[in-house]
Amino acid sequence: MMSSSTATISGQPGPQTEFLRSPADICIYGGAAGGGKTVGLILEPLRHVGRIANFTAVFFRRTTPQITNPGGLWDESQNFYPQLGGSSRLGAREWRWSRGGKIKFTHLQFDSTVYDWQGAQIALICFDELTHFTAHQFFYMVSRNRSTCGVRPYIRATCNPDADSWVAGFLAWWIDPESGLPIPERAGVLRYYIRVADKIEWSDRPEDLMQHLPQSEDLPPGIDPPRPISVTFVPATVFDNPALLRVNPEYFTWLLSLPLLERERLLGGNWKIRPAAGLYFKREWCAVVDEVPADLDVVRYWDLAATEKTEFNDPDWTVGIKLGRDTNGGYWLLDMVRGRANPGDVDRLLLNTATQDGNRVHIGFGKDPGQAGKTQAFHLVRALSGFTVTPAPESGDKLTRFGPFSSQCRAGNVKIRRGSWNEELFRVLEGFPDLAHDDEVDACSGALEMLNPRMNSWGFYELTRQRVQAAERRGEPQPVPPIWAPGSMEWLAEQEKARSTTTPASVSHTPPDVE
Repeated sequence: MMSSSTATISGQPGPQTEFLRSPADICIYGGAAGGGKTVGLILEPLRHVGRIANFTAVFFRRTTPQITNPGGLWDESQNFYPQLGGSSRLGAREWRWSRGGKIKFTHLQFDSTVYDWQGAQIALICFDELTHFTAHQFFYMVSRNRSTCGVRPYIRATCNPDADSWVAGFLAWWIDPESGLPIPERAGVLRYYIRVADKIEWSDRPEDLMQHLPQSEDLPPGIDPPRPISVTFVPATVFDNPALLRVNPEYFTWLLSLPLLERERLLGGNWKIRPAAGLYFKREWCAVVDEVPADLDVVRYWDLAATEKTEFNDPDWTVGIKLGRDTNGGYWLLDMVRGRANPGDVDRLLLNTATQDGNRVHIGFGKDPGQAGKTQAFHLVRALSGFTVTPAPESGDKLTRFGPFSSQCRAGNVKIRRGSWNEELFRVLEGFPDLAHDDEVDACSGALEMLNPRMNSWGFYELTRQRVQAAERRGEPQPVPPIWAPGSMEWLAEQEKARSTTTPASVSHTPPDVE
């Protein structure tokens, strides 16, 4: 028999509570990783959904997998909604309450998906990771923010910094133009906007904008004049989420291990930093050596191109990076081969290099999607018969894929054998991502992934962390942990975790006024 009890859920003091208390029509929360953004967003509708008949909230992510990924919105909702009377409908990705309240999780994958919501009335619209949406999607859905249930319609959103997103411009008043960091005294301060001839006009006071809006005498009888929309930004970082750091004390270490660009964004909350030469590699990070260990696991990874250089073109390079890993988890960049050639000469370059490297060196190369990529992979594997060859699809953008290699270099875990090719390699890696050709970057990324097949970029690493964290919160038995390759970011994180003696604590998050 179910026991009758009252569940009280409270938000963490600080930015999370300020977000939940904000009176703004539009409140955007976060601006860094680990600040309790997802939990804050999940908690927001709980003040209404169980007690207001026919209250409706809709959570948007750009794609459906982002909703259902381990540790994502749907998983997080299961930690709270059942305690307050919610009944789940997994197929529809909905929660329902006895008085007709409903919370739905869905996507806006394409710009045109917003038109599926024509005619909708949504009291609360929540955007998780607002920078993933276009300005058109956001402002169109603002027009669907209406309700007759008695709750004044409003919008809540979370985000991480992105200097090139429209959100950066929208939040410019709250961000220091020099440092790119939030201005502390403006956190949570309301500003007001209206659109005039497709341009957003801002003011500190709503009455200053009323002149641009229709007046009572211009409207039908009984219709109140419109009012400006209030907006605010509540910044938060991982240090504002002590509950997370108690349960996962190593999370701060993981953020520190990110490449500089992502570390400034996700740990520091910097809205101005952009990819630039020198952020991802500096030659002083890596010692140049004359001798290397003999007992290395060695791979040669190729970033392929197939256009010969002429006086009329500037084609990409075919680049092969030879990378080894020692028994202590250190990496040794042993050789670089590159050339600009037609497909036949590329085949000979790969075969000649493989012959010089010997059978113990595992060969890999990127496989393009589609039939053409399959045909090329089949051809090269056959041309390199007698050697161990692995074609592998490459996923993720260049910056994301290069992140793990950059982190290993920054940590001093990569040594480079002295050779005539050193200077050209340094030039390209230090110039990334501003150079026209960055084939050496892709080859280094691929070589590290070959030596760490479980670590196909930071995205997989973060997904694993979220899966384990979600299981811990639900009290589920933990899976047998994977055996990470020595020296990989996962391996380093496990070593740090093993040294930690902090005991995980139970966590309770919840908004004020929710009972």
